[in-house]
Amino acid sequence: MDAGWCRRRTVSPSEHLAGAERAGQVAVGAARVRTIWARVNSPWQGLTGLGRDNTVWFEIRTNVRDANRGDMASIVPLADAVSELVHDGDTVAMEGFTHLIPFAAGHEIIRQGRRDLTLVRMTPDVIYDQLIGAGCARRLVFSWGGNPGVGSLHRFRDAVQNGWPVPLEIEEHSHAGMANRYVAGAAGLPFAVLRGYLGTDLVAHTPTIKQITCPFTGETLAAVAALRPDVTIIHAQRADRAGNVQMWGITGVQKEAVLAARRSLVTVEEVVDELEPRPNQVILPSWVVTRVAHVPGGSHPSYAHDYSERDNDFYVRWDAISRDREEFTRWLANLAPTKS
Repeated sequence: MDAGWCRRRTVSPSEHLAGAERAGQVAVGAARVRTIWARVNSPWQGLTGLGRDNTVWFEIRTNVRDANRGDMASIVPLADAVSELVHDGDTVAMEGFTHLIPFAAGHEIIRQGRRDLTLVRMTPDVIYDQLIGAGCARRLVFSWGGNPGVGSLHRFRDAVQNGWPVPLEIEEHSHAGMANRYVAGAAGLPFAVLRGYLGTDLVAHTPTIKQITCPFTGETLAAVAALRPDVTIIHAQRADRAGNVQMWGITGVQKEAVLAARRSLVTVEEVVDELEPRPNQVILPSWVVTRVAHVPGGSHPSYAHDYSERDNDFYVRWDAISRDREEFTRWLANLAPTKS
């Protein structure tokens, strides 16, 4: 069944979706059946249609991405989650903007020796420098790269310029292009359209960007192919014991990246009995998440809003570590002991 396939479901008044919070709402994201959560003031308000026989129907979008995944997230150790979800050759997105960057999960990927990954991230910074230097990546899809507030990513530069430790292919986009690619993937659409890339040579060098003509106005626009990672990994503040995830503070494209992916892993600061509402929160219900891992401090050296502070000193130290292959190799040996 193709992603984005729609059908109508008929329900009787006895299934009138009891209460004010149900009308036509199964999950949002990479679950088998999904549509949009809605809050309504009566059982019938906001439904798509009402039949003559007092039956109602509404749209449900079915998006079957991975027949092997379960319906609800389970909480497992980080090593087990990475072993199950991240495979050699996968396309892996690890998102988090300024804070909630999933460093611990990235380090576990290094420890487990994954290879030939296509790494996707809007702003690859130190964690991707580490993954690239460890030889995990063969391709990087991104829109900006650097050590924030410090300078270049030297392992990234070495891989592109010198092929060390392995050659690295790059695919470069704008921030807007990457964000729209995630949105298209989350919506089950083949591409997104935006005003962008005009006056640049990215269109000529990037097969996932095409210029199209608007059929209504004749305007030249950019179309960007949807991003559908094999697995998306993010860090969040909380999950409850049912696997529902809560994050707040600065949020980037974590939600869209999870919804676009076939599988997903969320590391969290704590697991609680109940998720207390927070301003500016994002909730990922358990049926759009594959696995949750309890990893306090899992975003260090970035920070988790209300839980930890950014380790600015580490970002400065990383510049010296990453400049020299031998120094980096010593850091890597301490992170990932040789397997027996």
